[in-house]
Amino acid sequence: MKGVFITGTDTGVGKTRLTALLTRSLRQKHLPAIALKPVACGDRADATEFSEAMGGALPLAEINPIHFASPLAPYTAAVLENRPFPWDLLLSHWREMSSTRPGPFLVEGVGGWRVPLDSKRTVREWARELGLPVLVVCRAGLGTLNHTLLTVDSIRASGLEVPGIVMNFHRAPEDEAVRTNPGILEQLLRLPVAKLDDGASRWEIPGWLSGLLA
Repeated sequence: MKGVFITGTDTGVGKTRLTALLTRSLRQKHLPAIALKPVACGDRADATEFSEAMGGALPLAEINPIHFASPLAPYTAAVLENRPFPWDLLLSHWREMSSTRPGPFLVEGVGGWRVPLDSKRTVREWARELGLPVLVVCRAGLGTLNHTLLTVDSIRASGLEVPGIVMNFHRAPEDEAVRTNPGILEQLLRLPVAKLDDGASRWEIPGWLSGLLA
């Protein structure tokens, strides 16, 4: 199965923008890419953006089957809204999508890698159920070395593959941390680091990622 699970070192690092750009690029190459945001908290703007990127190929309910109104971690939102997190729905949705669609699949997580879904499971456990390679999106600025190393360490410890890192340079300051962080991460993790400006309308898919999707 072609596809990736897209996680971030934090919330707001550019996962959604990257997923939409990848979807558009793949569909322009006549590949029926499926972008999914199975869990959303707050508004459903991410899922709407994916629908537009796919040209309306999927209804919003199939892109985002689980939605909480509160803009919080899913577990917190579920507690406040007095309803359990629908773990069975999350897994059955994936089984249906992956068995009826050819892909490639772009599955965006919610928040960062260890965001809790319920009292026992986090994004990590969800990604393990899917078994897809995990693409990590990080910020370019100061602090990203620690956040990215911790995230990749946890993913690898979970037995999942990390094919590479995408570093978001949108609105990044022009300083030494931003200039040196890509090379340092490549050296420490022995992984390719692709650069993204999430204000861009197009993004050339790097070769190491294209092989997982095309």
